[in-house]
Amino acid sequence: MKLDKRNHLSEDELHDLSFDDFDEALNPRPENSDFDAIVEEALSRRGFMGGALVFGGVATLGAATTALAPVSAQASANRFGFSAVATGTADTIAVPDGYNWHVAARWGDPLFSDVPEFDHETRGTAASQARAFGDNNDGMSIFSDKDGRQILVVNNEYTNRSVIWGNNPDGKYATDDDINKGKNAHGLTACELKEVDGRWQIVKDSPYNRRFTPDEPMEITGPARGHDLMKTAVDPAGVTVLGTFNNCGNGRTPWGTYLACEENFNGYFGTADADGYVQDGPKKRYGVSGKDRGYGWWKVDSRFDVAMDPNECNRHGYVTEVDPYDPNSVPKKRTALGRCKHENAEVVVNADGRIVIYMGDDERGEFLYRYVSEGYYAEGGDTDDLMENGTLYAAKFFPDGTGKWLALTPETTDMDQANICMFTRMAASKVGATTMDRPEWVAANPLKAEVYCALTNNKNRGVKPNAGGDATPVGGPNPREANKYGQIVRWWPSNGDHTANTFTWDLYVMAGNPTVHEDADGGSYNVNEGNMFNSPDGLSFDNKGLLWIQTDGNYSNEKDFAGQGNNQMLIGDPTTGEIRRFLVGPKEAEITGIAWAADRRTVFVGVQHPGERGDSDWPDGGDRTPRSAIVAVRRDDGAVIG
Repeated sequence: MKLDKRNHLSEDELHDLSFDDFDEALNPRPENSDFDAIVEEALSRRGFMGGALVFGGVATLGAATTALAPVSAQASANRFGFSAVATGTADTIAVPDGYNWHVAARWGDPLFSDVPEFDHETRGTAASQARAFGDNNDGMSIFSDKDGRQILVVNNEYTNRSVIWGNNPDGKYATDDDINKGKNAHGLTACELKEVDGRWQIVKDSPYNRRFTPDEPMEITGPARGHDLMKTAVDPAGVTVLGTFNNCGNGRTPWGTYLACEENFNGYFGTADADGYVQDGPKKRYGVSGKDRGYGWWKVDSRFDVAMDPNECNRHGYVTEVDPYDPNSVPKKRTALGRCKHENAEVVVNADGRIVIYMGDDERGEFLYRYVSEGYYAEGGDTDDLMENGTLYAAKFFPDGTGKWLALTPETTDMDQANICMFTRMAASKVGATTMDRPEWVAANPLKAEVYCALTNNKNRGVKPNAGGDATPVGGPNPREANKYGQIVRWWPSNGDHTANTFTWDLYVMAGNPTVHEDADGGSYNVNEGNMFNSPDGLSFDNKGLLWIQTDGNYSNEKDFAGQGNNQMLIGDPTTGEIRRFLVGPKEAEITGIAWAADRRTVFVGVQHPGERGDSDWPDGGDRTPRSAIVAVRRDDGAVIG
C-alpha cells in the first residue's frame, strides 16, 4: 500500500477514517500546549444534577432551570404515550410495544419503471443509480400537494465505498463506471410515496420523482454570485454550478421549499500529485487538499481536480434551495447563508415576519450561526429575496448563562460581503465566536421561542485548537475536556425575539454513561441507566413540543460505551427534562432524518450506513447487501404520532 508522506497512513487507512479524522490527518492540529494559560471552567456532575451549571466555582441557573422540576410519573407517561425501548445490539429495528415499522424506501429502489430492481450482486450501474433512490439518506422532509399526494425529499449524503463497490474483490472502484455510480448515489432524491395496504412505497413514474446528482445544473445566488473566486473554465461568469453533494441535515421553508445542506464537500477534491499539492489558507481551513476520500471523482471529472480547477471547491459548502413541486425547477445555492460544513438549516418566521435561519458547522471547534433576512415573509408574496439579502451572525456563549450574536459584516470582519459568505469560518474567527463541540442539528420549539442544538462530541476540546487555530477551552456550553459523549444546548432569544442579538442559555442534557462514570462523564441528572446514549446528532420537534433526538455515535457497546448498544432515537420533554428511548437501529447504523406524513399517523425515520464495517445485512437479510433506508413507523391502533 502507498503511504501518505504527511501522515504515515496508508491510503486505505486514510480513507477509512471519519470525515473529521480524515481532515485532521491531512492538516494536523498542534497539541494544546498553548492552552496552559487558559483557565478551564469545569462542570461538576454534582452541580449539574442539582440543576445548576457550575463554572469555575460560580453556579449559574439557566433561564428555565426551575421548569425542570420533577413531575409525577403519571403526568410524564401521559405526555409521552409509550413505554421506553431497551438498548439493543440486534440487526433490526426496535420500537415500543403498540408500534410497528416497515421499510418505505431504500438505496437503489427504482424511481421509474424502466429502471431494474436493485441488484445485490453488482450494486447497479452509473446509469441505473442516476434514476434510483440514492445512498446514505440523511435529512428529509415530506411535502403534500393540493391533491394530498406525499412528496419525500431526502439528502443522499455519501456512499460507503466498501459497500457500493463490494462486488469488486478489494471493495474499491475498478472502472470509470464504478466511480460514476458512486457519484450518482450522492445528491438528493425526490419521490412520491403512497400507502398501499398499510405499507408506504415509492410511486414509480410519478411526475415528482427526480434525482439531483452532482451533475445537476444549479444557480448560484447571493453575494458570492459572479465573484472571481466562483469563476471556472466551465462557468466563466460564476453563476451556474453543477451539483450538490454530501448533504447532511436539511430545512424547509414556510413557502414550501426544501433546503439541502452541504457538509463534508472537501473530501471529493483530489489531484494526481497529492503530495506535491500546496494548500492556500482558505483551502486549508476548509480541509480541501490534494487527497480525496477515495471516491475518485477527479479522475473522471476535471472540475474535482483541485490543481486543474482551483475555484470549483469554492462553489460547494452552501445551503441549496429546491422546489419539490416543480420537477423542472432549477435549484439555487444560497451563498448569503454562508459556507461551512452545514449540518441543517432551521427556519423560523419571527414575530415581525423576518426569516431567521439557525445553522451549525459540524467540525470540531467550529461555530454556530444565525441568518436574519432584511425582508419580511408574507404568505403568497415574493420570497426569492428572503435568502438573498440578510446578515450572518456567529454565536458567543458566556459562562454566566447569557450569550450574544456577533454580526459578520465588512465592518466587524474587515472582509467584503462576498468573502464573508465564501469564507464564513474565517469571519467567525475574526469576531471571536465560541468554538463548539461539533454543532449538528438545530431545532426550534414550535410552541415557544426556544432553540436547541446538538453538540455531538469533540475529542479535541481543551486538547487542540480548531482548523483555524482558535482555542477550544473547556467551559460554557462545552464543559468537558476531550468530550466523548456530547450534549444539547438550548437558548431563549431575549424577549422572545429571534432577531434579538442577546439570549440566555443552558444545557438541556449532557449525554454520558452513569454505569461507568460517577463524574461529569456519567451525564446530567436526566440521564440514567435506562435512557443513556452518546453523540446526539439529529433533532426535530413534533407538534406537541416534544424533542426527537437521533444519535450517531459509538456503537461498540464496550468500555466507556458499555450498555449503550446500537444508535437510537429518543424523545425528550423540554418542560420536565425527561428523556425516553423510542427506537433502536440495526448494527453499525446511524439514525438520522425524520419527517411526518400529512395526517401524522406515520413518522418516517432514516437509517444510514448499516453495516458500514461489514457486520450487517439489514434490511433485506440473508447475507445480502446492507442498504440505507427510510422506515415508516406507525401505531398499531392507527393513532397520531407526535
